[in-house]
Amino acid sequence: MTNVLFDVPGPKARLRYRLFAALGAVIVLAIIAFIVYRFYDSGQFAGRKWEWLEYTQVQTDLAGAVLSTLKAFAVGAVLALVFGAVFAAGRLSEHAWLRGISVAVVEFFRAIPLLVLMFLFYYGLPAAGIPMTPFLAVVLGLTLYNGSVLAEVFRAGILALPAGQREAAYALGMRKTQVMFFVLIPQAVRAMLPTIISQLVVLLKDTALGFLVTYQELLYYARYIGSQGQFGRPIVPSTIVVAAIYIALCLLLTALATYLEKRNRRSKKHLTAANARAEQLALAAASGAQGGTV
Repeated sequence: MTNVLFDVPGPKARLRYRLFAALGAVIVLAIIAFIVYRFYDSGQFAGRKWEWLEYTQVQTDLAGAVLSTLKAFAVGAVLALVFGAVFAAGRLSEHAWLRGISVAVVEFFRAIPLLVLMFLFYYGLPAAGIPMTPFLAVVLGLTLYNGSVLAEVFRAGILALPAGQREAAYALGMRKTQVMFFVLIPQAVRAMLPTIISQLVVLLKDTALGFLVTYQELLYYARYIGSQGQFGRPIVPSTIVVAAIYIALCLLLTALATYLEKRNRRSKKHLTAANARAEQLALAAASGAQGGTV
């Protein structure tokens, strides 16, 4: 490449970058070591603080809290994806009234903090005579907030597609709705997959806010165990366990995204090879036809 955005670093610059990286790593490790030492010095790693994990009932309840977290995540993720696809299509509509409504809905719910949405659903709707459960309040909040963000992601992905995709679909006689939902959105999802997965990871972590509306997910259970005097009030150990579970769930979701991205890349390679082979056959057939004509 003859044109670059920055100069290629020389030997001194590379040495300086390595020294800065090593210094940063040492500082981070020192901070972690200090935190671990303070936990150890305050008795947070004592056996009595962790013996609650040996009880079968605690293990069962912890597994139930994980399932509650995954349940809220699964329902919220599916509804957020549907919400995002529908309102992304609305924002790209040729009808001004539909485009205006979609813009208003997306910007409104994207601007309100997720916790405020959960509070409004859980405490506000019952005051208006509408029954509401903690699960519904959490799912509705996750759907509207993350769906609004995903709507912008889908819109950006659709606008990034070549114009020929839309024109080819119209040439086949497809209607506008069919073009949007069967041609453009599926391609936008594949193109924006890393961003979509990142937002789903955020959605998974946002389920922890459900404990504020008494939804019995992981953080709610960690707070409950941490307040039990019979276990020595292990609030720090229970929080560490829950954090490890959240990290594992996020890593699994990221691994799934990596697998899907690699599979999509392989599919593109096969499709490119197939297209190249088809073009060669077409050229060969055309050359044969010209030779027979002569």
